[in-house]
Amino acid sequence: MTAAWPDPRRGRAILAAMRLTIFWERMRAHFGDAYADSFARDHVMAELGGRTVHQALDDGWETKAVWRAVCVAMDVPAALR
Repeated sequence: MTAAWPDPRRGRAILAAMRLTIFWERMRAHFGDAYADSFARDHVMAELGGRTVHQALDDGWETKAVWRAVCVAMDVPAALR
């Protein structure tokens, strides 16, 4: 079953802000330096409404919401979340 993700542009107060630099550090920690950007550019995710990571960020999604979607989709270990 796929979890429904609310529009991250609503209810901004629910999620604490995540700096974009922290987001990319976590992406590199999980995927590696070479693959993090490739994944973010090419992998279309249902959790992001059929967007890639880059598209979701460009569309105004909160970085923390995008990171949570990546964690769910790719089974990121709890220690890296």
